[in-house]
Amino acid sequence: MRLRYSDVTPERLYLSRRELMAGAAALAVVGGGGDATAATPAGAPLKATPNPAYKVADTPTKFEAATTYNNFYEFGTDKDDPSRLAGTLKPRPWRVQVEGLCAKPRTFDIEEILKLAPLEERIYSLRCVEAWSMVIPWIGYPLSALLKQVEPRPGAKYVEFATLKDPEQFPGQKPGLFGLGSLDWPYIEGLRLDEAMHPLTLLTLGMYGQVLPNQNGAPVRVVIPWKYGFKSAKSIVRIRLTDAEPKTAWNKAAPQEYGFYSNVNPTVDHPRWSQATERRIGEFRRRQTLMFNGYGDQVASLYTGLDLKKNY
Repeated sequence: MRLRYSDVTPERLYLSRRELMAGAAALAVVGGGGDATAATPAGAPLKATPNPAYKVADTPTKFEAATTYNNFYEFGTDKDDPSRLAGTLKPRPWRVQVEGLCAKPRTFDIEEILKLAPLEERIYSLRCVEAWSMVIPWIGYPLSALLKQVEPRPGAKYVEFATLKDPEQFPGQKPGLFGLGSLDWPYIEGLRLDEAMHPLTLLTLGMYGQVLPNQNGAPVRVVIPWKYGFKSAKSIVRIRLTDAEPKTAWNKAAPQEYGFYSNVNPTVDHPRWSQATERRIGEFRRRQTLMFNGYGDQVASLYTGLDLKKNY
């Protein structure tokens, strides 16, 4: 039997716990709680040039909150599981295989990826489907720089991402109730090729002036700021170009709740809660959710003529 979260925890308790956790995280940030700071020591520095074209007006979320309150189901279902258990992940050595419908398939070492294009810092907001958000200074470069190296073939229409599958490094992948038997590992996500090639889509190698912490997707992930956070695949080991829409992890587990596109859209509610407002971690007040997470001027043209309520 394959279990979903709603099968394990009653919806009323799940939603109240989610709000309580968000409030607790906000208190820890505002109060400067020492426990959160101790849980995430500074990592190796990663230099990058700030890009003023990609900067939001809001103050970035405190590092302590962004690294101790997040979803990374390979480590577990609770928001603090990634920071507690991330020591099991070994981000070196690391390779990313790029294959499929491309003229020059290739396996990249992580050090090659780091040097492939100039690193820049972009301050993006990242919104979770659970109606909370953060503002994070990410470090990376457009994913298109990597994809151009392998020369996508004319028939390539989609890009599939696969996270490392290794239960010894990712305890959440182990069988059992809290091993998330409802997901097929490895974690798979995907984009249309034009979305993947868009300059906003960031191949991400660091945050807050340092290499990615394990709990935030070390050593390499993607960040797609106009989509819900689960689309931004972490700890990537394979990228595949394909002519067919990838069967993504959450879409397979709960297609009525998690569509392939997953664009931030305040007019399309999650079946169990509204997406019209969000809570920024570090704040108690709720704010209106912006269409495409505020990046509509840059990405709305990608979806001209597409019914965004049907293609959620």
